[in-house]
Amino acid sequence: MIVRSFKDIEGTDRHIKSKSGTWESKRIVLAKERVGFSVHETILYAGTETQMWYANHIEAVVCTRGEAELTDRETGKTYTITPGTMYLLNGHERHTLRVKEDFHCICVFNPPVTGREDHDENGVYPLLTEPEPEEV
Repeated sequence: MIVRSFKDIEGTDRHIKSKSGTWESKRIVLAKERVGFSVHETILYAGTETQMWYANHIEAVVCTRGEAELTDRETGKTYTITPGTMYLLNGHERHTLRVKEDFHCICVFNPPVTGREDHDENGVYPLLTEPEPEEV
């Protein structure tokens, strides 16, 4: 059993700040836990716009605070995301998040991220893996 809080991981290697400066993420469950998914608390900052495309992952996002406009760049459809709203990128959709007020969310990724990922020039997280544990 693992028990930890987001407060426990502030300022550690699980607390990631994007190169773009548009978001930060506390990654509470990672690939190294070997449970088949990762869980993050992410904050995207008001007034920012982030283009993403999870070509290698499925992501579910639940907004817990704030507001953002989500645009599916494949269809052009736009959604307002507010607390209690979930969106699921089950088709690897290219999308843009325009943040109206600091947007707090809980994200689940499959396959799990390692904690080292950041968006590349296409908005993609690379598919990184953890080495297999050594037999004892």
